[in-house]
Amino acid sequence: MTQRDKVPPGQFVTDRFPVLTYGATPKFDQDSWSFRLSGLVEEPVELSYSSFMALPSFTLTADFHCVTQWSRLDNAWEGVSIHEIMKLVKLKPEARFAMAHCDGGYTTNLPIDVLLDDDVLLAYKHDGKPLEPEHGYPLRLIVPKRYAWKSAKWLRGLEFMPEDRPGFWEMHGYHNDADPWAEERFSY
Repeated sequence: MTQRDKVPPGQFVTDRFPVLTYGATPKFDQDSWSFRLSGLVEEPVELSYSSFMALPSFTLTADFHCVTQWSRLDNAWEGVSIHEIMKLVKLKPEARFAMAHCDGGYTTNLPIDVLLDDDVLLAYKHDGKPLEPEHGYPLRLIVPKRYAWKSAKWLRGLEFMPEDRPGFWEMHGYHNDADPWAEERFSY
């Protein structure tokens, strides 16, 4: 596959990893940090930082496309596969969507089939190093087939829902689906 085949329409390639954030970078406290799976699950699950880090790791090389038109190709991510996370809960049959909840009150929504794609992971490393705080340390949701706002920083949990509900950027005019190949940047 050529570089041109990896870049969605309207995007340019950069080697940089720009920081785009709404609000302050949260402070991480290992002793109080937790990750929660809630909503339409048989039993909610809450993991401490050490319990989360004890889960099997997964590595992935994936492109990263920002709605502001830059793409960074071949990022090396390390974290926990969404499939490993889903082994921890049993979804109720009516669960069709997920909401990612993050520090700072940030949220983003995804259909279950998008969340459960084989290349989705909860990352704690980028290019062989721990994530930088401004890029989401200690945990970032990585959804390579969607614009980067769906790859939510400072992830603290996933809530499973029967109906779709817009997240932070979706409530502020960003497209609900965020497919970079269809240039689904904005909802208008």
